[in-house]
Amino acid sequence: MTFRMDRRRVLLAGAAGFGASALSLPRVARAAAYPSERAITFICPWPAGGTADVTMRALCQAAAKVLGQTVIIENRAGASGMLGTKVLSTAKPDGYTIGQVPISVTRFAQLRTVQLDPLKDLTYLARVNGQTFGLAVRADSPWKTLAEFVAAAKAKPGLISYGSAGIGGATHVGMEEFNLLAGIQLNHIPYKGGAPALQDLLGGQVDAVADSSSWAPHVKSGKLRLLVTWGETRTKDFPAVPTLKESGYDLVVDAPNGIGAPKGMDPAIVARLRDAFRKATADPEFIAVCDRIDAPVMYLDQPDYEKYIQATYRKDTQLIERLKLRELLAKG
Repeated sequence: MTFRMDRRRVLLAGAAGFGASALSLPRVARAAAYPSERAITFICPWPAGGTADVTMRALCQAAAKVLGQTVIIENRAGASGMLGTKVLSTAKPDGYTIGQVPISVTRFAQLRTVQLDPLKDLTYLARVNGQTFGLAVRADSPWKTLAEFVAAAKAKPGLISYGSAGIGGATHVGMEEFNLLAGIQLNHIPYKGGAPALQDLLGGQVDAVADSSSWAPHVKSGKLRLLVTWGETRTKDFPAVPTLKESGYDLVVDAPNGIGAPKGMDPAIVARLRDAFRKATADPEFIAVCDRIDAPVMYLDQPDYEKYIQATYRKDTQLIERLKLRELLAKG
């Protein structure tokens, strides 16, 4: 009896030792098996229903087909996209938490509104698509052109309001650059994302909205009027609407979306994800969603995407000073 018990203890100890040994070989074994362990969580740092959320859902569906694993969208909105970005940067770097990285992280990090270093604390996987930004008003507003909007703003400094996805974000900074060029002063109302700003425009709580193309369906339905777009060229869906450059303002804003992960990931897992998102950006269903909301595919693989991040960081250093963004943030 004693012999049998001792032998059983030896067998259990051996099994436990084998299990510990297997767990001590994570980089080779787990990277090779990735992502078979469980579903992947994708952090979208914007509210559900906005343009970023819509495109990221389509992209993740396409990537899931390549990876052979479910990708679950988790909306972590707030702080102009930085709440979700911070959560992403502090997640376990095992490949099971990835997410959208707003390009504005290069600006917010320098403004100290998010405590992370975008050049060191994130793994950049791919730049995927751009956004079509524009300034929209309700169809019943008195402004039929951008020139009329500017004239009204000059006549009533600070009285015309516009909503954006948050202080310091691409739409807010783009509007501040436009305001300087146009010589006007508007009343900025920051939101936690473009979707709630759009709802308040439709409801009459703000006079205008500066956002990516969440306004597009409402412009097509006749509820809203699009005064101007911010891209290099006119959009496919709204060819009659001029760009800022055509309107006499030397300004282009596109703020491409990127896919990232925490730092310190296994190179084999990084390679797997890079391959998945490269193929996902070429997926016809993702391209169709992007086309529908004028969010052009702007793919860059990791090396070029990292260079783009570094260049944007340097540009934002100058932009912060020129627009006095620290002072604007202090005022709220």
